[in-house]
Amino acid sequence: MPVRRRPGRSDHGQAAVEVALALPILVLLLLSIVQVVVVARDQIAVVHAARAAARAAAASGATAGTGEAEGHRAAGLDGIEVAVVRGPALVTATARSRSPTRVPIVGAVLSGFELRATATMAVED
Repeated sequence: MPVRRRPGRSDHGQAAVEVALALPILVLLLLSIVQVVVVARDQIAVVHAARAAARAAAASGATAGTGEAEGHRAAGLDGIEVAVVRGPALVTATARSRSPTRVPIVGAVLSGFELRATATMAVED
C-alpha cells in the first residue's frame, strides 16, 4: 500500500535544517581541538625551558642566573617564569607559564591554563 502524504508537506530543505543544527556543534568541537593543540604546544615549550635551564646551570662554572637566562631564551613564550636552584650536587629548574585561550568562542568558556615543568640534573665539575 503506498504511503500517502499530506498535501502541502514536503521533505525539501530537511538536510539544510539538519546541517544548520549540527554545524555549531561541529565548529565548537573543532575550535576546542585547536585550543588543546595550542596548550599542548605551550606545555612542550615549558618542559623544554626547564630542561634547557637545568642543563645550562649544571655546566661547569655556570650559575643559576645562566640557567634562568637560557630557560627564557629556549622557551620562546611571553611571560614564562624560570627559577633555578643550584645545589652542590644537583640543579633543579622550574618553569611556569600561563597559556591563555586564544581560540574564539572557547576563550569565553575557559580562562586559561597554568603550565609547569621541573627538570633536575647533576652538576658537572
